[in-house]
Amino acid sequence: MTTHRDTRTVRISAPDPGGRPVSVPIHQTAIFAFDDPTDVAAAMSGPTGDFSYSGYGNPTVRAFEDAITGLEGGAAALATGSGSSAMSSVLLAALRHGDHVIAQKALYGGTYAVLRELASNWGVEVTYVDAVDPAELTAAVRPNSRVLLLETIANPTGHVPDLPGLLGAAREAGLLGVVDNTFATPLLCRPVEHGADVVVHSATKYLGGHHDVVGGVAVFADADRYRRTWERAIKFGTVADPFGAWLVLRGMKTLALRVRRQCETAGRLAALLADHPAVTAVHHPGLPSHPSHVRATALLDGYGGTLAFDLAGGAEAAHAFMGRLELVLNAGSLGGTETVTMHPATTSHRHLDEAALAAAGISAGTVRIACGIEHADDLWADVAQALR
Repeated sequence: MTTHRDTRTVRISAPDPGGRPVSVPIHQTAIFAFDDPTDVAAAMSGPTGDFSYSGYGNPTVRAFEDAITGLEGGAAALATGSGSSAMSSVLLAALRHGDHVIAQKALYGGTYAVLRELASNWGVEVTYVDAVDPAELTAAVRPNSRVLLLETIANPTGHVPDLPGLLGAAREAGLLGVVDNTFATPLLCRPVEHGADVVVHSATKYLGGHHDVVGGVAVFADADRYRRTWERAIKFGTVADPFGAWLVLRGMKTLALRVRRQCETAGRLAALLADHPAVTAVHHPGLPSHPSHVRATALLDGYGGTLAFDLAGGAEAAHAFMGRLELVLNAGSLGGTETVTMHPATTSHRHLDEAALAAAGISAGTVRIACGIEHADDLWADVAQALR
């Protein structure tokens, strides 16, 4: 039909590209139009099929979900606006008032805060275990137990749980096995292969890999659980945005290269720090002295790109060391191209009291270093001068 210029400034059509785009296009649109109005309702009825509203699903976001689903070996994935929103979506969909969660003691502070919120305001009970012996898990199970929560490589101590044993015991007890695989990425471990029901990532970290995006994703071994979680998640508005998903996809193209370099650098720094007189302990599962070394060697395809170490002088020594760094950045997050450091007790794990910090293996003198892709010699030179 013939329209006015005012209308033509609004109704602009995209050309057919002909060939296939090599990079996933950014579908930066909130809505999708249909010729048949009944198709709109059909498209809004579920997480699969046609796209109607980006609050429910988007082609760029779906490309990210499909990519991580394939890497983790799951059935489907749900991308969210952050790692915490991915974990919250999974837990809120799985739990009801009065339910019981069993979680490992060495846990990311943000996840600990979510569990504390569920306990104080939702009436969910939480028991923390060492996540080493499946018999300890079995002993902790109650009639109202619903979820087992683990981290493949714990933040920041590098604790590696017995995934096959614990997830097997959880399945026998009828628990949902949820594993945060952020530190390992699907390149080092694929928890679904060991019996996990849900795998969670903070895509902000290694998947995105460039410190320029915040995002999260949950990968489900079962398509029905994915759909039930999606139905809850869209009500809470946890959806990922298309541009954020595109940034993660861009980062994932170099994931293998970055993680390999980061693992190598972390292993080297851990070994050097272990011999330094100012350091009382180094937390990296690649060290033979680490309590999880044997399990990590059997379970993982690499020991991870993040390490932590303890300084005898406590918080004062930790902050003095960090203040003297010149190349390594004092910043939150991890898994990006730049090496960053932080003081877990006052940042990522600030939600934990002294007893919980001690149970998680974190002291006032603990410093975390997340390796980037700079040259290892330059990083060690900076760390060594700051220790002096």
